[in-house]
Amino acid sequence: MTTPDPTRELPKSWDPAEHEGRLYQGWVDAGYFTADATSDKPAFSIVIPPPNVNGSLHMGHAYEHVLMDALSRRRRMQGYEVLWLPGMDHAAIAMQTMVERKLAAEGLTRDDLGREKFIERVWTEKAEISGNIGEQMRRLGDSVDWTRERFTMDDGLSRAVHTVFKQMFDEGLIYRAERLVNWSPVLKTAISDIEVSYDDVEGELVSFRYGSLDDAEPHIVVATTRMETMLGDTAIAVHPDDERYAHLIGAELDHPFVDRRIPVIADDYVDPEFGSGAVKITPAHDPNDFAIGQRHNLPMPTIMDDEARIADTGTQFDGMDRFEARVKVREALAEQGRVVKEVRPYLHSVGHSERTGEPIEPRLSMQWWVNVATLAQAAGDAVRNGDTVIHPKSMEPRWFAWVDHMHDWCISRQLWWGHRIPIWYGPDGEIVCVGPDEQPPAGYTQETDVLDTWFSSGLWPFSTLGWPEKTADLEKFYPTSVLVTGYDILFFWVARMMMFGTYVGPQLGGDNKVPFDNLFLHGLVRDEHGRKMSKSRGNGIDPLDWVERFGADALRFTLARGANPGSDISVGEDHAQSSRNFATKLYNATKFAMMNGAALGELPDRASLTEADRWILDRLAQVRAEADAGFESYEFSKACEALYHFAWDEVCDWYLELAKVQFAENDETRSHATSLVLGTVLDELLRLLAPVMPFVTEVLWKALTGGESLVVAPWPEATESTPDTAAAQHIDDLQRLITEVRRFRSDQGLRPGQRVAAEIDGLDAAGLTASRAYLDSLARLENADDGFAATATIDVRLSSATVTVRIDTSGTVDVAAERKRLAKDLAAAEKELAQTTGKLGNEQFLSKAPDHVVAKIRDRQQVATEEVERLTAALSALGGV
Repeated sequence: MTTPDPTRELPKSWDPAEHEGRLYQGWVDAGYFTADATSDKPAFSIVIPPPNVNGSLHMGHAYEHVLMDALSRRRRMQGYEVLWLPGMDHAAIAMQTMVERKLAAEGLTRDDLGREKFIERVWTEKAEISGNIGEQMRRLGDSVDWTRERFTMDDGLSRAVHTVFKQMFDEGLIYRAERLVNWSPVLKTAISDIEVSYDDVEGELVSFRYGSLDDAEPHIVVATTRMETMLGDTAIAVHPDDERYAHLIGAELDHPFVDRRIPVIADDYVDPEFGSGAVKITPAHDPNDFAIGQRHNLPMPTIMDDEARIADTGTQFDGMDRFEARVKVREALAEQGRVVKEVRPYLHSVGHSERTGEPIEPRLSMQWWVNVATLAQAAGDAVRNGDTVIHPKSMEPRWFAWVDHMHDWCISRQLWWGHRIPIWYGPDGEIVCVGPDEQPPAGYTQETDVLDTWFSSGLWPFSTLGWPEKTADLEKFYPTSVLVTGYDILFFWVARMMMFGTYVGPQLGGDNKVPFDNLFLHGLVRDEHGRKMSKSRGNGIDPLDWVERFGADALRFTLARGANPGSDISVGEDHAQSSRNFATKLYNATKFAMMNGAALGELPDRASLTEADRWILDRLAQVRAEADAGFESYEFSKACEALYHFAWDEVCDWYLELAKVQFAENDETRSHATSLVLGTVLDELLRLLAPVMPFVTEVLWKALTGGESLVVAPWPEATESTPDTAAAQHIDDLQRLITEVRRFRSDQGLRPGQRVAAEIDGLDAAGLTASRAYLDSLARLENADDGFAATATIDVRLSSATVTVRIDTSGTVDVAAERKRLAKDLAAAEKELAQTTGKLGNEQFLSKAPDHVVAKIRDRQQVATEEVERLTAALSALGGV
């Protein structure tokens, strides 16, 4: 038997800052997180969604990391060879924008430096700031393999990018074409859909007239919120069944400013019920118009340059910013008498660049594209065939809705920082794609654009393991076991990885059809009121702030306790404080148990154990199964809730107290058995909590067991035993009985440690004869002497009988003082009840208050009602009402 020495092993109290840094470095130095590709253990692998190199981890990152770490730590304890691979993304737009901002402060532009010097500057900035994220990950306790850390622009990943680009180009899956893109006039580049956010903006809807100003002559009225785009109009569309315009279809009307005739065309896209039923078509600056332009083979003149200034229209508006032109065009049309009516304000949705904040400009531009048809089909089939399983399953329709209707992907960006597209142009317009081991022909110049960041991060699951080389890491750890990421980037990153993974899979051989076997989609972290965290609201939470104030375990448990597949979670300081209290409770309870006899060794035969011992062991087995089921199904909340309530409500609040009674009986055999049961329960509980709370459990477990480390300790395994249902019922009855007596004592104002005489009837009928010692100890009762006269009676209905407890409180309660205290509490409770009832009876309040506020008022009302009833009864018992 192992008997720990807590006085030597454990400090007086739990101080996370004292332990966390030292413990983490010890784990890294011991090589616990370093994966062995030659191991014969089953593999478990996760690649980290790479955070942007120029940023820092926000609460959403912390949430994601805690879940990945919990999965990794548990699998490591289960005997898997675990690789959790860390790395960062070069974040092309974000990083270039940051460096250009710094240059601007120095009075410079990137053009002043030139491409080569600018790239050198970005690399320098990257080296200075990239360590910040790594330090944050260490503070969180991430059990990543630091020896395999990768970066999306390191040599190995660059080779993977060039290899896959070359293969896809040669197969015709990558092509160059002039298409409509989201254009950022500030960044002067195309940007992806994920980098565009849509906000409602107040503008003006202006109706103006094409054609003759004479109502008797051909004319048509259209409306727009973007007057400047009419300079690029090449048609007016009406619905083919709209009789109002049937006579105009095929007619051509003069453009007011440009030497161009505007045809009236018929297209089913037009809604005849909206506005005038006629729509102006600007194919080069609107996605819907572009589609119509393709269908009708319309000209597509681009009327803005890369900074969104009017250009090449041959009008007086050339050189104007688009917003200035919007006003000037309207004024010029008004002067001609063409403005029919103006509506102010007009609320409409406008896309904005998330990086720079300005409205994006749909713009026709020559770009590089991926033909996604076959790739998207394969990505969809991978889920349909079960090769990749999405958790929760309810997210599958969203997945199919996206991949089954995916448009070709614009992969070129007009930036300098990033993977430069490996295309070279010859002097006579020749185009050559150069692979990683090839040289361009003499006299050729390279494409200036770089690839979309999602292109390189889409290769992440296999490029980080050494592809295109056939490495031991690829052989052992690919496909990865699970991808943990937010549902908000399901379409942008996950879809890219699935397309690339299914594309390169056949090259890897075997069953490598997909980049990950499971896809676990978590929700967003919201504030305690359910609002999305954002800088503008000022409700963001720095995870490292919580680590400093509450400890890493508290942060981790708070996030894991609220985590379920696909669901958002709300967190606030109250949650973190509760988790910190849990860590402290666990620490104090374990230390107390160790000082009072907890030990490790082989358990005695179950028949020789007390009912309390069998009950807690059975509950441990049940909670172990609940935790396992929760972790396996990615329902972290269920696992954490089961462990929390078992630890706090059953082990700390009940079994420790019952065990103290057993220790006090001076029965060596029973005390020995209790020591072993207590030690077994704590040993397994600490191991079950370790994936989520690795620091406090490590300190406690090593002190309890003398073991090397929980990181490499075996995960608790299920044991075969038939639960003792009779013992469980008796303990449940005992708890109910003790709780009722305690409540009565509290209502009567008895001091917690004050013992009172009692007579008890019905224990035999309830099967609790052997539990009298527990009852006396935990309810602070003592046997009645001769001449006992009860002053109060408590009847407690249990599962099989009613137990009557008669108590003599004479001389133990200052009746007048207690009546005064209860009356004061009753008055406060009645005031609270009146206030809450008044609010809930106010229809104006109910109509305006948020749901969560109303819910809180209802909860307060319910508590106040119960308090009034309880205090009234207590006063009645004292003769006070």
